[in-house]
Amino acid sequence: MKKYTWTKKAIVSSLALTMAFGGTSAAFAKDKDHDDKGKGKNEKEYNIKGNNYTNFNNNNYYNTNNNSNNGKASLEIKLTFDDLKGKDVEWAIRYIASLASKRVFEGYEDGSFKPRQTITRIEAITAAVRLMGLRDQAESQAEMNSQLNFKDADKVKSKYPWAVGYVAVALENDLFTETEDSVQPEKEADRLWATTLLVKALKLQDEAKAKMGTKLTFKDANKIPAGSVGYVAEAIDKKLVDGYEDNTFRPSQPVTRAELAALLDRTGSQLPGNGSTTSYTLTGTVGSNNNNVISINQNGTAQQLTVDADAFVYRKGTKVSAAEIKAGDEIRANLYNGKVVFVEVTKAVDDVQVVNYTVIGTLNSYTLNASGQIATVSVNQTINGAVQTAVYNVAAGVAINDASLLTAGRSVQLQITNQQVTAITAQ
Repeated sequence: MKKYTWTKKAIVSSLALTMAFGGTSAAFAKDKDHDDKGKGKNEKEYNIKGNNYTNFNNNNYYNTNNNSNNGKASLEIKLTFDDLKGKDVEWAIRYIASLASKRVFEGYEDGSFKPRQTITRIEAITAAVRLMGLRDQAESQAEMNSQLNFKDADKVKSKYPWAVGYVAVALENDLFTETEDSVQPEKEADRLWATTLLVKALKLQDEAKAKMGTKLTFKDANKIPAGSVGYVAEAIDKKLVDGYEDNTFRPSQPVTRAELAALLDRTGSQLPGNGSTTSYTLTGTVGSNNNNVISINQNGTAQQLTVDADAFVYRKGTKVSAAEIKAGDEIRANLYNGKVVFVEVTKAVDDVQVVNYTVIGTLNSYTLNASGQIATVSVNQTINGAVQTAVYNVAAGVAINDASLLTAGRSVQLQITNQQVTAITAQ
């Protein structure tokens, strides 16, 4: 991000999406999440051909085939949006796609996401509850018409009937404070409020309270209420948020949909798995990639995963095809119904910095591997008048100018690349 610096590194996690499959009639007016009765339009049946997905207008959609709907093709996931253009929002593309693949956020029927639009409290609450894996619980409570003991409960029920269960579940999970007597669904979510909400979603209230005595170094730290200092400090420690380039936090500044997406995605990366077998995230190192079937290694255990042909793959700052996932890449993969629909390469195998240098000394000894090739070389060097011995690993197939000269005491020059000998010259 150029102007906004919500994280110290480029997270949890790549927001700008509409609340997936359930937005508000104000900020989500005429989006594809809800009709006028509050029922998700995506809950209607769709005639979709193919096993797992279909393409509409060159955008990525996935038929989720939710078993709870008796196998009907009832939901679609859209991963790309038409208005994510411009340096002020392009940084959020991967966060938006990641959250869309987990059905936390979605866009509008016209193919837009409106990343620069500010987010409302009801939208942020809905997204946080879904991020916590409590969507089914929230929507079942909405069907039971849960009792809300807020002053504006009638407004929530009349204007946002789909959100009743989300508010109830948020209350049960301590996302509201004990003194809040109103939901204020249409109020813009500001940076301080959103930060506090996500710290609570991570169940870090105790850690936040323990940091209430922290001295924040922002220029406008005096604008952060004393009771919120610990939440800001904890969010910073967890690398969820940071200040602006001018060392201000701007607690009362409204949050855009793009900014909230980045915050949510980074928060989601720190949440424990919700136990879902339909939608979940895996992290690990790619062992191989054969025709979009990748093996991912996790703590010594390999899994074979199929990457959907239309999956959103983000590698080295660019959206690429699944074929460009390389063995050795460290990835975060979001799966839906057994297929990978989103991949972010968190560390590319070819991003390793190449370090070259030369070692000059006298040969002490060397060892051979099972194939009879040189495996290690021990060299004596005189440094500050003292002789020091160092052992270097030798790369496979290393070039040697004359192997017959490799005798103890012979002057040698070693070319080193990333801590491995790549060439030996004996004199």
